[in-house]
Amino acid sequence: MTSDDWPVALRGVTESIVATLGPNDRWNMAALGLHAPDEPGEPVEATTWGNTRTKRNFHRQGGGVVQFTADPREFVDAAVTIREADHPVLPNADAWVEVAAESVETGTEGDTEWERWELRPTEPGTVADERPLTINRGFGAVIDATVAASRLDVPAYETATLLDRLSYFAETVEKCGGPRERAAFETLSEATEWRSRVADDG
Repeated sequence: MTSDDWPVALRGVTESIVATLGPNDRWNMAALGLHAPDEPGEPVEATTWGNTRTKRNFHRQGGGVVQFTADPREFVDAAVTIREADHPVLPNADAWVEVAAESVETGTEGDTEWERWELRPTEPGTVADERPLTINRGFGAVIDATVAASRLDVPAYETATLLDRLSYFAETVEKCGGPRERAAFETLSEATEWRSRVADDG
């Protein structure tokens, strides 16, 4: 689900990389999950965890540049390293858009502070590729679940381990997937009856 100003369609939680301008006039790259709205016209939301550069730069600058890429190396760099650049758009980004970020809620989970943001494009997004690929963890979980499910009756694999994996994938699909991912996983569950096996083992 997306407004006309977002350059790609968003569903469930779409993974992106956000560039925010720091006090050193360099752009910090960070991974950011975008929660698609339930209804048209509602804003996209994202949550920052801890006192991150993204959080501080959102407060300082009021927004940033959200971009989409299918390169897994970019996500690793953005998620687990400090990556700064002179330009806000990655060289291999398929699409991007400038957004305003408004803090709408804060809280804590355990010892970690979190902050929820509403993100709104400040101008129409740009698409550099004819068909940009977006990353959705729910989709990946469905694919991994098909592998686990196909091994349920294979003696070389431990059933309890496979059921644990399927339970984890089910949670990921529910949390991050869109309607298509949820429908696909429900079909998988009905066809394999893996949930009844979990109940039997319990």
